Amino acid sequence: MPHKDPEKRKEYNRKYHEKNKEKKAEYNRKYNEKNKEYYKDYVKKYYEKNKEKIAEYDQTPARKKSHRIYYWKRRGVICDDWDVLYERYLNTEFCELCNIKLTEDKTNTKTTRCLDHDHNTGEFRNVVCWLCNIKRR
Repeated sequence: MPHKDPEKRKEYNRKYHEKNKEKKAEYNRKYNEKNKEYYKDYVKKYYEKNKEKIAEYDQTPARKKSHRIYYWKRRGVICDDWDVLYERYLNTEFCELCNIKLTEDKTNTKTTRCLDHDHNTGEFRNVVCWLCNIKRR
C-alpha cells in the first residue's frame, strides 16, 4: 500500500519497480509494438507541422551544446562536469598539442577542432586539431 510520507512512498515505489521490472518491460514492449504506427504517424505529423520551429531551435546555443555533449557521450567520452568541458572546448583557440589555430568546419579539415579522448578508458585528454587527433588514435 502506498504511503503518504514522501520518503516511504519513494522507497515503496523503488521496491515495486524492482519487483515488477520484467513485467513492466514486457508491458512496454507490447504497448510500443501495438502503437508503433500511431506514434510513427504522430511524430511525422508533428515534425511537418513544426518544421520551422525545430529548424530555428537547432540553431540555438543550447541545442548545439546538448547535441555536442550527446555526441561525445555516444563516442565514449567520460567526464565529471560536461558544462566545464564544453566551455573549454568552445574557448580553446589553438590546438593543445601543435598550437595551430583551430577552426569550426562542416567537414573535417586539418584544423577542425576535436575533443581528444583515450579510446580505452574514455577519459578526456585535450582539445586538439583534427590532424593531432588522428595521430593520437
